[in-house]
Amino acid sequence: MREALRGLTTRGRSFLAAAIAAAVSALILGESDLLRVAVLLAVLPLLAAWYVGRSRYKLACTRSLEPARTPVGSSARVILRLQNLSRLPTGTMLLEDRLPYALGSRPRVVLERLGAHQASSVAYTVRADVRGRYPIGPLMVRLTDPFGLCELTRSFPSVDRLTVIPQVFTLPRVRLAGEYAGTGESRARSVAVHGEDDAATREYRRGDDLRRVHWRSTARTGELMVRREEQPWESRATVVLDTRAFAHRGEGPTASFEWAVSAAASIAVHLRESGYKVRLVTGSGTDIDAIEGGGEGLILDTLADVKSDQASDVSVLIEHVRRRNDGGLVIGLFGALTVAEAELLSGLRGNGASCIGFAIDTSTWVPSGVAEAEREHAAASLALIRAGWRSVPVTHGDTLAALWPTVARGSQGFAYRAAMAETTVSGVTR
Repeated sequence: MREALRGLTTRGRSFLAAAIAAAVSALILGESDLLRVAVLLAVLPLLAAWYVGRSRYKLACTRSLEPARTPVGSSARVILRLQNLSRLPTGTMLLEDRLPYALGSRPRVVLERLGAHQASSVAYTVRADVRGRYPIGPLMVRLTDPFGLCELTRSFPSVDRLTVIPQVFTLPRVRLAGEYAGTGESRARSVAVHGEDDAATREYRRGDDLRRVHWRSTARTGELMVRREEQPWESRATVVLDTRAFAHRGEGPTASFEWAVSAAASIAVHLRESGYKVRLVTGSGTDIDAIEGGGEGLILDTLADVKSDQASDVSVLIEHVRRRNDGGLVIGLFGALTVAEAELLSGLRGNGASCIGFAIDTSTWVPSGVAEAEREHAAASLALIRAGWRSVPVTHGDTLAALWPTVARGSQGFAYRAAMAETTVSGVTR
């Protein structure tokens, strides 16, 4: 009740002041009717304070986000549902939801009176141009009585989080260099192409079921051969994101680092849809696997939070990847590289891995010192190709969908000649 009295509005306080003045005048003049007016003026704000103070404990609020995960530059809808749990109707309420600066100004919504056990919903829209996880709430509700004599603010403790993920672009389907690399004892794809006669076999071992003997292979090799136990062939891919802060240029959503993050998300989603088991490794130490059922969301949520790291290094990134090298396909998204750093990346080609590197020419993001940076980038691209990588050059304005076909099998020779020519021209110019 004390808190409700502190919430009296100017009108309510004026009523109390008028009641006191009327009561003093009634006592001086001996007018009993004026004293009744004073009592009425005093009772009204007190009743309003009691009414508002009681109703503040009879409200329930829920918040829902549609969707809870939205790409950069897209809008999300926030729905607030407020329910009156008491038997008394409420007055007009002003709703104000707290938002971080990146999502815009705080929305203020007026909600008309709610009857007994009545519920009502209001909605507003938020938009974020920077990826991340943003808290929404708590909700502030200003309660008033029908006469506007008392106003009380209530805060609901619940806070929801909106995840703003990087943009994911649809990529064309191409035949990748490492699409047949992975794990498993029998390669189902090869069987599907060549037929059952070429089923995977192995030498007979004591205790094997004779019904598994593959007589055609036995006749061809002269040794007793049996069919391998069926194990699904898994195509594996590791997406490597370079998070070195000094290797990227630009600021905000148009920075080269944001291009790399968006490309990592697009590639991971594309490979997941193509049947790959995807692993994401970043220079800051993140190492996650996309598992069945929600694995794609795990990668996107991780990339929503990833930041550039001043302490990151190429050798540290290589160490993170090699902690568990499953072979398969390795796709790297690298900022500015030196020749020595590009040569270090040859260490990721172990265990039969096929490596594809997107070499981002960050000098095209910042115009200063372009000539020298272009020469360094060309030399690093050539060193990357010599290290056994399929190098894809990236400049400002390039789209991943347009670059993706260049990772197809058979394009390595073209990339090598292009990098060699660029390096030669740069050397002559110099």
